[in-house]
Amino acid sequence: MSQRTLEVVQHPLIEHKLSFLRDKRTGSMQFRALLEEITLLLTFHATRHLEGEEVTFDTPLETMRARRIREDRLVVVPILRAGLGMVEGVLRLMPGARVGHLGFYRNEETLQPVRYYGKLPLRPERRSFLVVDPMLGTGGTAAAAASELKERGARDIRLMCLVAAPEGAARMAEIHPDVPIYTAALDRQLNDIGYILPGLGDAGDRIFGTH
Repeated sequence: MSQRTLEVVQHPLIEHKLSFLRDKRTGSMQFRALLEEITLLLTFHATRHLEGEEVTFDTPLETMRARRIREDRLVVVPILRAGLGMVEGVLRLMPGARVGHLGFYRNEETLQPVRYYGKLPLRPERRSFLVVDPMLGTGGTAAAAASELKERGARDIRLMCLVAAPEGAARMAEIHPDVPIYTAALDRQLNDIGYILPGLGDAGDRIFGTH
């Protein structure tokens, strides 16, 4: 696994909130709130590359120049469905960002992800993409999402997740070494059916109360 690809964002607040997110006693309403809060904290790190444009404006005392980010050039792309739970956390910091969507299902014969839905803003080559999904397990869906964005012309792609497995991080580093990954935790391993250990269960079910 490339350490240049994966960044575990370490902060006491993230560790604190993630402990409650992992707890099986945490209900859907609290789970959604914690997910949004941790996403906000991760977004602070995942957007460090964004460059501002110099503008001139008046303060109450004088005219000055400063840099402002073109928020509409950032595109948040949740991987359906669990990724939807992270969108509001990003938009709280970047309310002018655009939102795209990518949906995948797994082919039961090949076990490979198949895209069933994709909607992205025009001119992707001019935008920065932040793909969000709470879990990076095997890395198959994340890799497929990055490939889809590249096929559509995207050049600046980053992935943000809550919990990553070493297997998924390694797969992303191998297939997409140019896609940085930001995560709140790198967990121990995947179990026999592809769940992250210790993990936090099925994020989609816990977000939407379908477990």
